[in-house]
Amino acid sequence: MNSLFHARLTGIGGLCLAIAAAGAQTFPAKPVRTVLPYSAGSGPDALMRSVGDKLGREWGHQVLVDNKPGANSWLALGEVKRAAPDGHTLLVVDATPMTLQPNLYKQLPFDPVKDFEPVTPLYSTHFFIVVGANSPWKNVADLMAAAKAKKGQVSYGSWGIGSVAHVGTAQLEGATGTEMMHVPFKELPQLYTAVATGEVDWAFGTAATVDPLYRARKVRLLAYAGPKRLAGYEDVPTVAEAGGPAGFELRTWVALYAPKGTPRPVIDRINASVAKSLAEPEVRARFAGFGFEPWSAPPAEVTRVTAADTRRFADIVKRASISLD
Repeated sequence: MNSLFHARLTGIGGLCLAIAAAGAQTFPAKPVRTVLPYSAGSGPDALMRSVGDKLGREWGHQVLVDNKPGANSWLALGEVKRAAPDGHTLLVVDATPMTLQPNLYKQLPFDPVKDFEPVTPLYSTHFFIVVGANSPWKNVADLMAAAKAKKGQVSYGSWGIGSVAHVGTAQLEGATGTEMMHVPFKELPQLYTAVATGEVDWAFGTAATVDPLYRARKVRLLAYAGPKRLAGYEDVPTVAEAGGPAGFELRTWVALYAPKGTPRPVIDRINASVAKSLAEPEVRARFAGFGFEPWSAPPAEVTRVTAADTRRFADIVKRASISLD
């Protein structure tokens, strides 16, 4: 009796695996919808459209981009959380909801681990330290010296309390023994205009957000918070090269997620197709235009990086007493 029961269970398990594998072979069976918490025309939007075009040609089905900005990215996350776990609805989101928000809110309308399956990373990008063109500081050492001499008087802007720029500055303060004044803004254009005019002393910014002002010579880039200089910005030193703390990095990343329960063969197929797309010279050139670095890896790497970033942010948020509850 037990052996018969075991045989039936084994048979059922094998049948489920066969069905999942068959589903991957026929995926997609209809257009695939990618949901983004970003507005049309933004960097992530433009790049997902570029990747989606390649995927659509390979799959024979259109890849749609559905923009649902606002509400801390929760609109987009909720849309995908409620979707059928068949791979036809995917989430494109940055690291903030998956790694930072769990440390800032006691309760969230989603669980990064229980509600979503990582599919593939898309790209990563590090941040520049940005000052106005007329700033007296020529490097990070100058900026940190001023921050130490004038405790709480050197100001920095961010795109909100609990943003990666806010928490990243708390990380920098901890590494340098400084304390600076936080000025949060609601919109990115307002923030970088304030830096350019000297309303605030400095801010973190990606190449995609600050390049127009940089090319117009309205802001200067003191340093790049990455492990090496960024291609296209080779004249901008790393934070350590500019006299800042050794090894200091601040980055974000964007990845593709599916609803929890999406079959592994379907996830693996999407992962392989995206990796193929990211290897295309045309796509890589498009990413480079935004200062983004294409990032191909298996789903397990997204899980590993997410866990590591979540732990790192937990330490910083606790030390700086940052909360959004």
